Amino acid sequence: MAFAIAALISPFASAAPQLTRDNGAPVGDNQNSQTAGQNGPTLLQDVHLLQKLQRFDRERIPDRVVHARGTGAHGVFVASGDVSSLTRAKVFAKGSETPVFVRFSTVIHGNHSPETLRDPRGFATKFYTSEGNWDLVGNNLPIFFIRDAVKFPDMVHSLKPAPETNVQDPNRFFDFFSHQPESTHMLTQVYSDLGTPKGYRFMDGNSVHAYKFVNAAGTVNYVKFHWKSLQGIQSLTGPEASAVQGKDFNHATNDLVDAIKRKQFPRWELYVQVLKPSELARFDFDALDSTKIWPGVPETKLGTMTLNRNPANIFQETEQSAFAPSNLVPGIEPSEDKLLQGRVFSYADTQMYRLGPNALQLPINQPRVAVVNHYQDGAMNAGKRTGNVNYEPSRQSPLAVDADFKPSQLPLSGSTVQQRVTKTLNFRQAGEFYRSLPAQQQKNLVANLAGDLGQVKDEEVRYTMLSHFYKADAAYGTALAAALGDKVAQVASRAATLTD
Repeated sequence: MAFAIAALISPFASAAPQLTRDNGAPVGDNQNSQTAGQNGPTLLQDVHLLQKLQRFDRERIPDRVVHARGTGAHGVFVASGDVSSLTRAKVFAKGSETPVFVRFSTVIHGNHSPETLRDPRGFATKFYTSEGNWDLVGNNLPIFFIRDAVKFPDMVHSLKPAPETNVQDPNRFFDFFSHQPESTHMLTQVYSDLGTPKGYRFMDGNSVHAYKFVNAAGTVNYVKFHWKSLQGIQSLTGPEASAVQGKDFNHATNDLVDAIKRKQFPRWELYVQVLKPSELARFDFDALDSTKIWPGVPETKLGTMTLNRNPANIFQETEQSAFAPSNLVPGIEPSEDKLLQGRVFSYADTQMYRLGPNALQLPINQPRVAVVNHYQDGAMNAGKRTGNVNYEPSRQSPLAVDADFKPSQLPLSGSTVQQRVTKTLNFRQAGEFYRSLPAQQQKNLVANLAGDLGQVKDEEVRYTMLSHFYKADAAYGTALAAALGDKVAQVASRAATLTD
């Protein structure tokens, strides 16, 4: 009987793939460690056990310092109009189709944190263009907290959990923001209902920064990008977000994944605002300040993106995806925005730290065109470079360099400086945004903001923040001070000393 049972089982067993170690050697027992006798200590020579534990210990790469919590999807971008007069970038050639991968994220909170928490949302798109990869790395909101990259580490440190308690603390981040009046606009937007989207499908995306479009003739224009959700913008109120969190703190990821499974593919239209270099000075604020929008500048449609495929492996695709504003293609260049200038370095550098110097050889990051250069070696190098020449120039193995791909030229004058922009206008756009909200959303904004600002114990910090919001709009500041039980007259007096 035993023989008959074994005979029945063995065909199924032999049909299964053989379990192996990383070197391909077959594993004989995956249930028991090698020991010195049945009850003795484990042997160091059990290479399968050692490798299994080593690989387990190293399953996690470092989280992103920001944007750690995210989800992604594949899709396609179809260009819709002829914008060759603005840019030579082939991704925008009329009718062209470009594969894309998008990673949505929250900014401050860690991996596996609830997606209902108040936070800006990252909206990063990798275009696998015929001229290399272009990464459009932005947020759902059109502006940011600060205007200079030198303050970025401080800002993030203040918003992250406190070193002593490992808990996020409004006393810390409002202390920081009380020294950054330009944050008033972003704080007003993120504490509105836009700070808690109903899902990733139901939010817009923005480049935040200005970039440069350069056409074949070398003509330069400044541009800002805007993804418009064709699902419409939908947000959660504070109480709604709390209720959703109690039921499903992965609500945004589940919504996106399920929609794609149902073939209800989400779509966004990409638009661009365009300014000639001579038009930058027409505003009474610095047009390249990332805390500002460009009011009154019309938008031109560039195309439509459809997300139609979920990742097959979250780690290999979503978590190993590496986005950086430095991934540019001919016809698209960075502007002189001080925050963008820092991000051009910082984002690529942090991905190199997370994934190693060969991060762009990973399938999710690999361009769909040939990569030809002499970068070599380093951890996880799978490039398979060959040949004796690893330098340039060389007569033995020459490489072409086309002057047509040189960046545009920017006329410069003056001396090196360390100073803020001259036209700050820290408060006006925050007030305009507040007044644009319906009455109920204004009340939601005040309630959301009062919930965190009311935890601030330092009266100087609290009144400074209140004066910023009052300067943006007196009704806004008054409602917020009343919600906190603070003295409106003192807030108004402080606000009167501020200049916009």
